[in-house]
Amino acid sequence: MKGELYVVSTPIGNLEDITFRAVNILKKVDLIAVEDTRVSGRLLSKYNVKNNLIPFHVQNENSKVDYFVKLLLSGKKIAIISDAGTPCISDPGYLLVNKSRELDINVYSIPGPSSLTASLSISGLPSERFFFEGFLPKKKGRLSRLNFLASLDVSVVLFESPHRLCKTLNDIMLNIGDRYISICKEITKINETNYFNRLSQLIDQFSKLEKIKGEYVIVIAKEGYNE
Repeated sequence: MKGELYVVSTPIGNLEDITFRAVNILKKVDLIAVEDTRVSGRLLSKYNVKNNLIPFHVQNENSKVDYFVKLLLSGKKIAIISDAGTPCISDPGYLLVNKSRELDINVYSIPGPSSLTASLSISGLPSERFFFEGFLPKKKGRLSRLNFLASLDVSVVLFESPHRLCKTLNDIMLNIGDRYISICKEITKINETNYFNRLSQLIDQFSKLEKIKGEYVIVIAKEGYNE
């Protein structure tokens, strides 16, 4: 009998945001594939989850898929978690889920916190339809993606790291225009900060900061919003 694969969402900042079901699943599976054993260890310790943790991250994803599939085919139950949020969404996991589907292994979603939907819900921008871009390419293809995003008639959601935030904001200004945007910093964490204004105003605001820290979600209004 084949095993089961659980794609488990974990908190994006505040450890209290995990669901009861997620904790129960993490306790009952045979092992947990984790992005970083240190990060996941803190969460699992808080909820007294004692289980086998196997590193599963960008660097070893390709080589580990066959290992996990073999265990699943032998009847093992495996949970996969990322450092924060949902595996496969700008995080490792797709290859394992894809292979499991091909082999008719049951895959279950254990939903939970999402920086995408959390940021969109408090952005104040239209959210009935939106486009999720994730992280923009660092170099190759970056301009073409920005031009594509500029053509969309919906809100656009991006992820960005602190050391590339100002560059990305300036690139958006140059290729998409001075639209209204929402920026969520460290959502659900102690230093959560939310910004909403014209892009030009926020570029000026961030350019005055001595150091930019944290992780960011950017929501860009569609063309013509509030005009």
